[in-house]
Amino acid sequence: MPDIVWQKSSYSSAGGGDECIELAATDPRTLHLRESDTPTVTLTLSRRTLRALLRYSRTAD
Repeated sequence: MPDIVWQKSSYSSAGGGDECIELAATDPRTLHLRESDTPTVTLTLSRRTLRALLRYSRTAD
């Protein structure tokens, strides 16, 4: 797998902490999510699945 360039969420803490979600794309259809404090654990999903996850997270209590 090529080197992955991770991007931190704009909601990450300004103090430079490790409590944030990072996103990377390895091709136009494949995305990867990870938590900064556990960078070796990643979730690989499609753009469609990410869209559904974000939609759900906005409506969940």
